[in-house]
Amino acid sequence: AELASLIPVSGSTYTYTYVTLGEIFAWIIGWNLVLEYAAGAATVAVGWAGYFNRVMQGFGVHVPPELTTAFFADPTAHGAPPGAVHGLFNVPAAGIVLLLTALLVRGTSESTLFNNVIVAIKVTVVLMVIVFGAAHIDQANWSPLVPENAGEFGTYGWSGVVRGASVVFFAYIGFDSVSTAAQEAHNPQRDVPIGIIGSLIICTILYIAVAAVATGVVNYKELGVPDPMALVMDRTGVSWLAWAVKLGALAGLTTAILVLLYGQTRIFFSMAHDGLLPPIFARLHPAWRTPAVSQILVGVVVALAAGLLPLDILGEMVSIGTLAAFALVCLAVLRLRRMHPEIRRPFRAPGIPWLPVAGILSCFALMVALPLDTWLRLLIWTVIGIAIYLLYGLKHAKRLH
Repeated sequence: AELASLIPVSGSTYTYTYVTLGEIFAWIIGWNLVLEYAAGAATVAVGWAGYFNRVMQGFGVHVPPELTTAFFADPTAHGAPPGAVHGLFNVPAAGIVLLLTALLVRGTSESTLFNNVIVAIKVTVVLMVIVFGAAHIDQANWSPLVPENAGEFGTYGWSGVVRGASVVFFAYIGFDSVSTAAQEAHNPQRDVPIGIIGSLIICTILYIAVAAVATGVVNYKELGVPDPMALVMDRTGVSWLAWAVKLGALAGLTTAILVLLYGQTRIFFSMAHDGLLPPIFARLHPAWRTPAVSQILVGVVVALAAGLLPLDILGEMVSIGTLAAFALVCLAVLRLRRMHPEIRRPFRAPGIPWLPVAGILSCFALMVALPLDTWLRLLIWTVIGIAIYLLYGLKHAKRLH
């Protein structure tokens, strides 16, 4: 919030890193943000498709499994029989990405109105889940509060809590997207800190309340299904609310995809403006004043990823990049406070230097809990990014700066 109010331009963590730590670090974190936002949007789109398919089945419409399963998904995963159908392309997942891309190309005013309506529906459904579900909580489902470790790191026990927190951190990438829109806010010095901190507090309260209700109504071992909230409402006996939950989940996931697609192109815009990417990524549509070409390119790539890649591969590629980005934000706050203490800051983060130091340590602790193959994917992606920087970005950035 401090950096967004002090540097109110598109680009989020990339811009803050550029100002405080230099170009090469900015490129690395910007490249990892590309992975975070693109893989995040594709991940949510696959989840959206799961709820969409269940809603369609409720109406008696059965889409062929070949058109609802990713090509690279294991057809025998999750207990499916050996003769399970091999997927070709997840059409609903790719379709929602392309639809929202078209909406964003037309302009932020239309997408903002759409987003506000969907958020209102989503919050209403979440509150209904909390209210109706709370009356059916069985406290025996909360015992033990931390299940005993199964003998390996990350499988229940406190190591499982840390591993789970590393994965669940994916749910918090949305508030970071607020800062990518700072340049388009009417009063970014005031509005952006309120948006970031306010959304973080509200979402955290709702996350905790929904998790408490879900694990209180249904044993945690039964919640590993595509539509856990619908299962929870079915157990309460309020059948009509199960439908409302499915529709609310669709609404919530839709806004998440919208925000991630939006944030991705704003990061591209800043990187292209600095010469690290080709200028086409900063080109605005003459009528709609949006980075239309960049938005379309991002939409097509994300749609292909959502249609071809399974949920587990996509999900593993998001959290580690997000944690690395947030650790660098904390470092940027410390460095800027030391480099330029005289600058007037519209919003000042409390607890300096202890709060950002705690943030850095927390991020790295969660990163360490992630599997080794996640680190390997991050390393490969970073190496590819550095190669692009050396072949294109370094040359053109020197010309501009």
